[in-house]
Amino acid sequence: MNALSCLVIGARRSATIALVLVLAIAGATSSAAADQPAKQIFGAAKLPAALPASPIGFYSKGCLAGGIAIPADGPTWQAMRLSRNRRWGHPDLISLVEKLSREAAVQDGWPGLLVGDIAQPRGGPMLSGHASHQVGLDADIWLTPMPARTLSSAERENLSATSMLKKNTLFVDDKVWTSAHARLLMRAASYPEVERIFVHPGIKKKLCDSWTGNRAAMSKIRPYYGHHYHFHIRIKCPPGATGCKSQSPPSSAPGCDESLAWWFTDEPWAPAKPSKDTKPKPKKREIQLSELPSACAVVAAAPGPASEAEVTLGADPIARIARANANAVRAPASAFTSLPLPGRIPLPVPRPAY
Repeated sequence: MNALSCLVIGARRSATIALVLVLAIAGATSSAAADQPAKQIFGAAKLPAALPASPIGFYSKGCLAGGIAIPADGPTWQAMRLSRNRRWGHPDLISLVEKLSREAAVQDGWPGLLVGDIAQPRGGPMLSGHASHQVGLDADIWLTPMPARTLSSAERENLSATSMLKKNTLFVDDKVWTSAHARLLMRAASYPEVERIFVHPGIKKKLCDSWTGNRAAMSKIRPYYGHHYHFHIRIKCPPGATGCKSQSPPSSAPGCDESLAWWFTDEPWAPAKPSKDTKPKPKKREIQLSELPSACAVVAAAPGPASEAEVTLGADPIARIARANANAVRAPASAFTSLPLPGRIPLPVPRPAY
């Protein structure tokens, strides 16, 4: 291990310890803020919290400290829907997206990634769209290859991703699907830090039926609703992220058996049976800041960086970590505690093993 690697690892470990200490003693937040809808607070943040990088909570109930942005344009990627300001994530995830774009272009014949939603600057619940993507460890990648030109701002807002399915079916359309799509997905799944790749059941079936390469990572590719225009990368909690709760590892089986066949029955797509209760349903209650892990109140209230450029991929990570550590509040050893995790994790309905 070279000196730079040691420096990076040491800085990241000290950053994690500093963050735990900061959050352990910074629990004071106003009751007014705690009772606000979390999506309003996190949706309003324009820049990340200037804290050491850490995902806090679960993918669908948490927030993100010290996030960084992927640049809107790179040699092998372009970010889409820029007005949403959702190209932020944990540094490990942003680095992985960049690596995937580069390696897929060189080795898989994929011209470049169109990057969809990752997370808000401080993670947390979104004003619209996803239930997950809250801790900076989820990223959506379009299944449309990047064009050989820079897209305009208007195109990034209005272009639609291409569905991989035959119209009105659950099966892949071979007129739009290519072997490069398969290579891109299998490469993404092959990275050890990746926990799951969500795709439409028809795409999973296509891979099961046609992939002739190494199938060791096939179990990570999970069929789920939607995801025929894009695929969803989810990575594990980074080492040392004590406030982060990973999903249970998927089965090691390829998943090309009866569990996949279930998706091609009527059951997953049947409409919910109408309730016999004629009373009007109460309006769905919004999650309050106080219902997220308590450390998220600190993330929400923390100062931001001086500029977006300071926290965009390519900025000096050592300097960024050093600045975060310099701002960290020092606490006695007795304050070193684990960050609280959410209690009951909401599950999708219906509840397939995804």
